[in-house]
Amino acid sequence: MSAFEKLKQHSKKISHFNHLAAICGWDQAAVMPSGGNQARSEAMAELSVHIHSLHTLPQLEEWFNQAENEPLESADKATLRELKREWQQANVLPESLVQAKSLAGSKCEHAWRTQRKDNDWAGFEKNWAEVVQLSQEEAQIRAEANGTTPYDAMLDIYEPGTNSASLDTLFSDVKSWLPDLINQAIEKQSSDQYLVPEGEFSSTKQKALGLEVMKMLQFDFNHGRLDESMHPFCGGIPTDVRITTRYDENEFAQSLMGIIHETGHARYEQGLPKSLSGLPSGEARSMGIHESQSLFFEMQIGRSNRFIAHLANYAAKHFDGHNPELFSQENFYKLYTRVKKDFIRVDADELTYPAHVILRYEIERDLINGKIKHTDVPELWNDKMQTYLGLSTEGNYRNGCMQDIHWTDGAFGYFPSYTLGAMYAAQFMASMQKSVDVDAAIQSGDLTSIFSWLSDNIWSKGSLLTTDELVKQATGETLNAAHFQNHLKSRYL
Repeated sequence: MSAFEKLKQHSKKISHFNHLAAICGWDQAAVMPSGGNQARSEAMAELSVHIHSLHTLPQLEEWFNQAENEPLESADKATLRELKREWQQANVLPESLVQAKSLAGSKCEHAWRTQRKDNDWAGFEKNWAEVVQLSQEEAQIRAEANGTTPYDAMLDIYEPGTNSASLDTLFSDVKSWLPDLINQAIEKQSSDQYLVPEGEFSSTKQKALGLEVMKMLQFDFNHGRLDESMHPFCGGIPTDVRITTRYDENEFAQSLMGIIHETGHARYEQGLPKSLSGLPSGEARSMGIHESQSLFFEMQIGRSNRFIAHLANYAAKHFDGHNPELFSQENFYKLYTRVKKDFIRVDADELTYPAHVILRYEIERDLINGKIKHTDVPELWNDKMQTYLGLSTEGNYRNGCMQDIHWTDGAFGYFPSYTLGAMYAAQFMASMQKSVDVDAAIQSGDLTSIFSWLSDNIWSKGSLLTTDELVKQATGETLNAAHFQNHLKSRYL
């Protein structure tokens, strides 16, 4: 057996354990009783250590050296590149740190569920201090191995090929035009009259509505399911995708759009190349590309006028007995394109969302690079919220720096992916419209032509190409943020 074949077999073995870890993580977030958390955390930490040990077997270095001298096809060369990247990412970390970070993250995230509700910064900070310290330790080790800043080393986990220098330039440009665009949109909408959902919208009916929309979006229910969790997410593996949302029985708008967003993630997973299953080259290219798919579904398709007509009709059917004017297409469009400066990122509109992301990016960059302390975060958060959105979060930790799940387990470097994803999504739509009649497809309710373009250009490529190569092959150019700005101006002005 060639060294390359040995590496592939070994990778598929690791993927089986990653499969178990993903389903255990879904269960922990969605259905596990709270009393099971300690034992589950210890079991998942043990699993993390085992997976890490498989990534760092001594013989792997020799296999990589041999494989690099073997004759390989271009797809195999891409697989070897991704295998080596994965091996290098794991090999720099000591086993003790992997275990400690897993335990600290599980403890912090589980406690956060109640601490956030109680606005308990003091309680949260005690657990989070350890997560931050271990994340800084990890970042420093990775930085020394990569020859980068600590934050760039963490960013590289989620966005290979991206660094904070390029993000600083990109986000500085966004900050130069976004505030005016937000204010203009709010002014333009100031005289709009619209109805908001009021009354009782049972979670059972909301779920039925969500499932019907997922069916229209061609989600494969033989290889996935919808559940409920405190924080919406997409997990599992391509042949068993788990998505979640959260329901508020006083309104349905947020959970429905959350389902559309997570379905975008899920369709990407379900569309990844099956021939590369179990190999890193068969996985999603980056978190930015992953977010581009969820935001393509939610923003490019989901908030378009023609798609909203379908949502309005579905909702009217599921929530009979409510004011029928609520479910008019015009009212739904106003409801789903409303621009408002508010506290919560996951509930933010398309226009203010980048401000939420840039705020988090600037804080986590300086935190991981050691320029600020974790105890500085609430004050910095308040300062930036006032600067970017004119809102104060002083003393309001629940709706301020404690609102997200990402930092509870040390996922530093993830947040930029959301705005990168929105930019990629706008660019993909601009390119798609050259060969696909997107409006006609959405109006008909048969989105096959849209999904075929995404499958051909994004999903089926896995990680065979670098991010820049993928985007350039699909659109004719690397990331161009002008498409995002043009999209926002077109929709909101």
